[in-house]
Amino acid sequence: MTSDVRWLAELEDRARAVLPAPVLGYVLQGAGDGITASEATEAWRRVRLLPHVMRDVTELDLGVSLLGERVDVPWGVAPTTWQGAVHPDGELAMARATAAAGGLMVVSSNAGTPFDQLAETGVDWWLQVYLPADRTLAEPLLARAVAAGARAVVLTVDTPVVPARQHDGNAAWDGADSGLLRVNFDDGYDHESGADKATDLGPHDLDWLSERTGLPVVVKGVLRPDDARRCVQAGARAVWVSNHGGRQLDRAVATVDALPAVVAEVGGAAEVYVDGGLRSGLDIVTATALGADAVFLGRSPLLALVEGERGVARLHRLLRDQVTEALRLTGCRSLADTRGILATEPQNTH
Repeated sequence: MTSDVRWLAELEDRARAVLPAPVLGYVLQGAGDGITASEATEAWRRVRLLPHVMRDVTELDLGVSLLGERVDVPWGVAPTTWQGAVHPDGELAMARATAAAGGLMVVSSNAGTPFDQLAETGVDWWLQVYLPADRTLAEPLLARAVAAGARAVVLTVDTPVVPARQHDGNAAWDGADSGLLRVNFDDGYDHESGADKATDLGPHDLDWLSERTGLPVVVKGVLRPDDARRCVQAGARAVWVSNHGGRQLDRAVATVDALPAVVAEVGGAAEVYVDGGLRSGLDIVTATALGADAVFLGRSPLLALVEGERGVARLHRLLRDQVTEALRLTGCRSLADTRGILATEPQNTH
């Protein structure tokens, strides 16, 4: 276990040693001065727990139900781009390891692997999308995902524009192998009029996505409870508390600080997920104690992918061990039980 914990702590250092600078920059950078990105991990450590004792924790259940379907673990892989630049097997390695762990993978619309090949790994997967100004241009991508077995659509809503990032130099995608990106789009998509990201997203887009795909819609990038309520009223089956890993609006609140109010507003009416700075099994249990129905991890799986399928599998295995330990030490037999172990909610000191 000690070697596994050290391995987890050194993921970033190993990536720095092997990844080309543009790829490493893409993985690690935040927007602006990097304030939101840099404070994310420490923010989870402010929460304090009040564990039970004298509880039978011999048999545990790590599984959760997401959008009506059973998932064996309460964390999933968040959508990230350029996986093929991190490791030649890219999304296929991520998918195989996640399927073996009984987890869920959210696939970026920018993925460098055809959806039907991902489906062949047996992984349970959802599609992440950005809607273009001309919504009809998204229809072929959505149709391919549905045909390949996507179980939900995750609409990212916090990216009307891509902000400047410090030390970016040339954009990370400049000169990138076209085979590593956006292979599920029609040829020439980026040159179409109306292909830019929509700046007029609204509740009607949730209906449009649901009608086009027949799938449940998750809204990713929510930090405010009033926005969460609007999403649920518009038909969202889940809201995903996210600040895009600190890659969009710098100085946006840490997700651990936004989560409780969103849960209080819509928990019970819709599922609530969270990402941003979670790095350990104890972080995952802390998130469920705060009311999250599931946790999604972005940078950790991407950094583990440096070692290919083996690295991602090791990450999933370590997280399972850590969640198991945290449940036993808090006197909980399931993730639902953790709702009673919160001692203090996080206090934002920034």
